Amino acid sequence: MRFSRRLFQQFRQYLDHYSQYNPSPLSMKQFIDFGSQNACEKTSFEFLRKELPVRLANIMKEINLLPDNLLQMPSVAMVQGWYQLSFKEILAYEHADSDDADMLENFTEKLVKIRNRHTNVVETMAQGVIELKESHGIDSNTETRIQYFLDRFYMSRISIRMLINQHTLLFGSQLSQNTRHIGCIDPNCVVLDVVRDSYENAKFLCDQYYLTAPEVNIKSLNATADNKDEQIRMVYVPSHLYHILFELFKMSDKGGGIPRSKSEMLFHYMYSTAPQPMRSDNGSAPLAGYGYGLPLSRLYARYFHGDLILSSVEGCGTDAFIYLKLFPSEANELLPVYNTTASKMYHTDTLISDWSSPGAGTTMSRG
Repeated sequence: MRFSRRLFQQFRQYLDHYSQYNPSPLSMKQFIDFGSQNACEKTSFEFLRKELPVRLANIMKEINLLPDNLLQMPSVAMVQGWYQLSFKEILAYEHADSDDADMLENFTEKLVKIRNRHTNVVETMAQGVIELKESHGIDSNTETRIQYFLDRFYMSRISIRMLINQHTLLFGSQLSQNTRHIGCIDPNCVVLDVVRDSYENAKFLCDQYYLTAPEVNIKSLNATADNKDEQIRMVYVPSHLYHILFELFKMSDKGGGIPRSKSEMLFHYMYSTAPQPMRSDNGSAPLAGYGYGLPLSRLYARYFHGDLILSSVEGCGTDAFIYLKLFPSEANELLPVYNTTASKMYHTDTLISDWSSPGAGTTMSRG
């Protein structure tokens, strides 16, 4: 995306302005209460026209801190262009009349276009890292900075898509197909149904790639109910839980485990236990090989302050534990914040105390 000098300076001023603000995390309860009790398109619009530029500006500032040779990769430049265009398009509504019904409809349609534009952000950014690795190589310090950035970048993307999906599903022309859902949230999500659905789809892919797939043995225990066999239900985003489970079902529980020397690498974006696959001509996702499945799954779990933990015994197998917040009021968004603490990470070889490097600290800086 190209700007004239005047427009570029104006763009930078807007970017600097909005990046000064911290994103405003929402809880699952706030999403549910707004969508079910007093859903108002005008109120949602007035929030998003301020919040989306803040979230976009925060992560765009961090993109600019990446190593120059990575920023010069064609795929990374493409992602930057998408973010710049989306930021610019949302700014167009900064002073729009929120009482104008046509404008509100136009805003919702614009959000759909922005969401569609960013559909391939994950794989395109991954391709940019591959381009850097193939053309320049990646040393350990650069890899640490890229790992730090990608955790924050993809978490920001999850949060932005969450806001956009809630608005477009509540007020757009393409309403949620499930009438029980509030936007993309199921207030009565049956966990076992999501488990079975994700397994069946993972099994289908395994059958396609390996001509075989292991069976699954599901045991459900509802420790909070009088009847322990009662279905486990919770307020959650089924698509997020599906993403996590689908990735985990591609791992074998008796697959020989992960060597201890490599256990720390499981959540590294540039590490995979499978060979890098060829890109598919029909657009279908490869089963494995890019090394992004587990790191992204952990981000989905952590987005509402849950977690994904792996415990591997070499020579035996690997166990996975998913922790999710049961009470919607405690399930708050975990959002990256651009500040001096975060920016230092891109100029040092030592891990900075921050939410995306828990081994180095305990809390997320808001400085």
